[in-house]
Order: sequence, then C-alpha cells, then structure tokens
Amino acid sequence: MASPNEIKKGIVLLHNGEPWVVTEFQHINPGKGAAFVRTRIKNAKTGRTLEQTYKVSETIEIVEVDYRNAQYLNHDATGYTFMDMGTYDQYTMSDDEVGDQGKYLREGLDVTLTMFEGNPIALQFPRKMNFRIAETTPAVKGDTATGNVTKEAKTDGGFVVRVPIFINEGEEVVVNTDTGEYVERAKKE
Repeated sequence: MASPNEIKKGIVLLHNGEPWVVTEFQHINPGKGAAFVRTRIKNAKTGRTLEQTYKVSETIEIVEVDYRNAQYLNHDATGYTFMDMGTYDQYTMSDDEVGDQGKYLREGLDVTLTMFEGNPIALQFPRKMNFRIAETTPAVKGDTATGNVTKEAKTDGGFVVRVPIFINEGEEVVVNTDTGEYVERAKKE
C-alpha cells in the first residue's frame, strides 16, 4: 500500500481490482481542508479513461510493472507490433490499447513498453519528436499583423497540428507528444 502522494504519470495502480495507468495527475493542497490528488487514469485492459480523486489520507495500491525498451515494427489488422530490444520477443497491442498515440508511431521508433503480467499495457514515447510538414497553406503577406497567428498543417505522420504562419511545406517541426502541440522548428544538423 502507498500514499496518493506517490502518484506520478505512467505508474500503474489497482483501482476496483483492475490495473489503471496514470495519464495525468495534479497534487492539490487547498488552503483549507485536506490535500488530495486529482488523476486521469486509463484502464490497462479496456482503454477506458476515468477521472479519479484520492485524498492524501487514503491508501492506494501501486502495481509492480516492468519497463522494456522496444522498437515499433508495423501496424496491421491485429494491431501494433513491437520488438523487445533485449530479448527480440514481439508483442502486439490492439488499436484500442494504443489509442490516439498511434499517430506518433513510425517504423523503427524506440519506445518504452509498460508490461503487466507479461503483456504490454502502455507506451511511453520521447516527449518531443520531429515531424515533416506534408501539407499546409502558404503564408499571405500581412497575416502576421495581429501577433500569434497559427494555421493547420498536416504532418508526414498523417495528423494535423497547429503551427505558426511562417512554417512551410517540407520543413521539420518539433511536436510535444504529451499535448500534440507545436513546440518549435526542428534544428538543422
């Protein structure tokens, strides 16, 4: 048993007898009353998400999990396939288990698999990843007069991100994989 103060992103807790992965958390210490932790958790088996609040006086059960370095291989009708870089074992996660994170996967990408009872239940990506802009509208002279002007751009990963107006097709940008937002232009090597 553990205290809710030990909650952080990526840990797995037992909630109603099932493993849930913490996807977001916030420690709140109001001026009056007891401190608590507000969380968003994702069911490791069904993919369902839930918002849950834990009082600091409560106890929670943190589940022991393994973390394995893996490489993304491909996606097919059975789901997303990953290879453990240490043992070369292959694991498949369904589309529901991967969810919206699938848009960041590219063949050969190194990820961390969270393993529970020998099965992958969650993915961890690099926090920032580079993507090439595949489609966007060109900037029109005078559009920047109002300050922070953004536009939609489709990446080579197939998803849309809002970028500053000065970003053109073919440029590489850095995207935060936690929020899905533009961070900066990718540095040229």
